[in-house]
Amino acid sequence: MSIIKKLFGKESKEDVQMAQEALKIGIILGSTRQGRVSPQVGEWVKTLADKRGDAEYEIVDIADFELPFLGTTDGTEPGIGAWNEKLASLDGFVFIVQEYNHSISGSLKNALDFARDAWHNKAAGIVSYGSTGGARAAEHLRGILGELKVADVRTHPTLSLFLDFENGQDFKPQELHQTNITVMLDEVNEWSTALKTIRK
Repeated sequence: MSIIKKLFGKESKEDVQMAQEALKIGIILGSTRQGRVSPQVGEWVKTLADKRGDAEYEIVDIADFELPFLGTTDGTEPGIGAWNEKLASLDGFVFIVQEYNHSISGSLKNALDFARDAWHNKAAGIVSYGSTGGARAAEHLRGILGELKVADVRTHPTLSLFLDFENGQDFKPQELHQTNITVMLDEVNEWSTALKTIRK
């Protein structure tokens, strides 16, 4: 039984055709600070994801869009439109989240707030890291995603600054995390496929 029929009880030819089109999943780097390690984590997730062959995965670095702080400008900066266009082109997301003072970074919150409709009716997974695996940041992010109508999946790989990084900088993940990454991506793709049918 397809995920569409399983979730909604029926499926049309159009739904099946849409679902069969390659999903586009953005791996969003949630930090912009100098010396950040999120690019290492994001590339690791993308390497594992690309081996699956079930979707098109790409790194989306919020630093590339040079977003101003929300409400401090007239909103005409080209990065704002480019950010929304990029999000609109994606079917789902994997957030690479680091914990700052028990929450997500200010740059990620700002980027989340700079879009609205482009988030709606999509799915997301979370990969977090920090001294406690970034768990508190991930829980804060889930609340924000709920308001943005993003369905966050249950499986949540958590990476330790003490066990998965050397000197807090060089990313060397334990092999055990690969299982959680696989399950998380399974869930993100299933939900992204289903939600794609209601964004007609």
